Amino acid sequence: MRGSDIYVGDMAIFEKSEVMRRAWAHLEPELGEQGYELVEVEYVQENGAWILRLFIDRDGGVTLDNCQTVSHVLSAVLDRDDFIASRYLLEVSSPGIDRPIRKPQDFERFAGERVKLVSSAPVNGRKQFKGTLKGFADGMVAVDCDGVVFEIHIENVKKARLDR
Repeated sequence: MRGSDIYVGDMAIFEKSEVMRRAWAHLEPELGEQGYELVEVEYVQENGAWILRLFIDRDGGVTLDNCQTVSHVLSAVLDRDDFIASRYLLEVSSPGIDRPIRKPQDFERFAGERVKLVSSAPVNGRKQFKGTLKGFADGMVAVDCDGVVFEIHIENVKKARLDR
């Protein structure tokens, strides 16, 4: 199944994208209050089990203890808000060295770093970009690929990750 496929579980029909949207809306503010940033949300089915996978970050990095603490806090929020009808596992992890970047402030924060970026629609005939992130301004992400700077509208960014 892919991101927008519909699944049936526990007598309800949900779209995976709706579960992810709600997870962002319900969990991002809670994490912010705890001093963490929600970097990415995945809702996937693996080996017949649904997994809500959250990637978190904070200044100084994320430890295993941080992931366990956040898991306990967010389990209570998920139980309270109860927006996922089917059974699922909660996984909390650090984003790793190839951290996803998706928000405007991410593109500003990581300017000067190497990135891999995929666009939804072609920009100057290409959809894949690997180079140095130059920054973000006026809705545009700038990436220098071997001396050529490409500007990609943030809404055209399908996926972007640090390339460390």
